[in-house]
Amino acid sequence: MLQLQIIRENKEAILEALKKRNFDAKPLIESILDLDEKRRSIQTNLDATLAESNKLSKEIGMLFKSGKAAEANTLKTKTADLKETSKKMGDDLNATVEALQNQLYQIPNIPHPSVPAGNTDEDNEEIFKEGDIPTLVENALPHWELAKKYDIIDFELGSKITGAGFPVYKGKGAKLQRALISYFLDKNTEAGYAEVQPPLVVNEASGYGTGQLPDKEGQMYHIQVDDLYLIPTAEVPITNMHRGDLLNEKDFPITYTGYTPCFRREAGSYGAHVRGLNRLHQFDKVEIVRIEHPNNSYQALDNMVEHVKDILRDLKLPYRILRLCGGDLGFTSALTYDFEVFSTAQDRWLEISSVSNFETYQANRLKLRYKDENGKSQLAHTLNGSALALPRVLAGILENYQTADGIKIPKVLVPYCGFEEIN
Repeated sequence: MLQLQIIRENKEAILEALKKRNFDAKPLIESILDLDEKRRSIQTNLDATLAESNKLSKEIGMLFKSGKAAEANTLKTKTADLKETSKKMGDDLNATVEALQNQLYQIPNIPHPSVPAGNTDEDNEEIFKEGDIPTLVENALPHWELAKKYDIIDFELGSKITGAGFPVYKGKGAKLQRALISYFLDKNTEAGYAEVQPPLVVNEASGYGTGQLPDKEGQMYHIQVDDLYLIPTAEVPITNMHRGDLLNEKDFPITYTGYTPCFRREAGSYGAHVRGLNRLHQFDKVEIVRIEHPNNSYQALDNMVEHVKDILRDLKLPYRILRLCGGDLGFTSALTYDFEVFSTAQDRWLEISSVSNFETYQANRLKLRYKDENGKSQLAHTLNGSALALPRVLAGILENYQTADGIKIPKVLVPYCGFEEIN
């Protein structure tokens, strides 16, 4: 959430920056500034009314002590009127603050200056590519056919148990999935990320804290009886571990990694491009999260990018990195790099990771602050990235490592899964 003071002081610059997102913020910004002016006016009048009421209350006490009951009772009538007035002002103030907050939630983050202009994913900027695309055997199969051939992932059984988008991993498929999780966690902890295992459900405050609510409410599974949400990513519970905290500069950097299942409704997703593991309602992901001093957050983002590169080099998968354009940038992000693995059997790129800097946007919602060297309270910067999302990594391994005799296992994973081939 953008800071109100920054909106007041940089209105035109913010309007111009948000154009890169193809977002016309002017009506919303004007409404926010009007509500803010109304809020401040009500607060000023309320403070004056309360001060007058307090002053009269002291006078009433003095009058009663002096035996001037009639004058005291006259003033009591006036204080009763002031209390009624202040109550109405208080209600009006609360309603104005709520309306102001709801409108602030509707403004996306300001894109970093390096974010390219554009409307769709076709306008994203490729900034890096690495790895050789393998030449597959004749009649190479997409991963959903390989999963059926070797009986390692059962999509139909998942549909029977739950519905489409909830696969059942079996045998070596389950072991390979577990191997990837363990390998990712080990790589992350070796790089200094502290492992945590957070809850898989969060309350509404956590959803608002990291920006999934209200922007992505329709994509989240809602447990209505308890008013809780299944997490769409470990970013939500892990970042919210520090909601409301006041840190010290010496606490930075704060780094976490965590494995969780993730749940996304992904309503309206149909067609071959979402077949098999390409898009699921439940999937496994290992996340990395950083809380940083603002001066260091972009260096931290670069370090996260290099870390994910290192993982993909270990897996020997061909990949590329995209800098997302304004129209494809996530609502809360200032700058996002997407990693994509090339699926040779499908002849297309599959997104496997997003690494983002949210600057102060999430921290303002979370009230996540630190004391600077002058003892003043400042907003921290938050970052997160997938390291990695498993379904499309697994799809890339199955398709790119297939041979006429089976599916080879990347060497780095063999110690984790205990076999070198699926056949």
